[in-house]
Amino acid sequence: MIKVYTSSVIDASADAVWAHIRDFNGLPKWHPAIAESRIEQSWPADRVGCIRNFRLRDGGLIREQLLTLSDYDYQCSYSILESPMGVDNYIATLKLTPITDGNRTFAEWSAEFDTPAGQERRLADQIGQGVFQAGFDALKSYFGHR
Repeated sequence: MIKVYTSSVIDASADAVWAHIRDFNGLPKWHPAIAESRIEQSWPADRVGCIRNFRLRDGGLIREQLLTLSDYDYQCSYSILESPMGVDNYIATLKLTPITDGNRTFAEWSAEFDTPAGQERRLADQIGQGVFQAGFDALKSYFGHR
């Protein structure tokens, strides 16, 4: 089992950041790697158990299932059902914590997963930097240039 953890500080309130990212189908609005997304079976995007089916800008297709969603805790978790990345038993959590000094947000994105031997470092870097940090950088840019 591999653990990946990435954190960042975003110059906006947790309420504002959460309002921007809480939509489980909203990745194309804020993550630069995502081209399009849809929720299967026309379920609401905030219903635990819904499945998002999205296409990456490089053409890869990924299906993920929403496991938890808490507006109170500014937190959601999800699992990957299908992915070209070569990960198994993937569960990730995205959590925001208000920083009251300066009305900023501490953002954390973590995941645990299994991967074939020899792929650990590559996948940890790809997910930690290419997915999590890229998403945080896009959010920082969005809220920094409003």
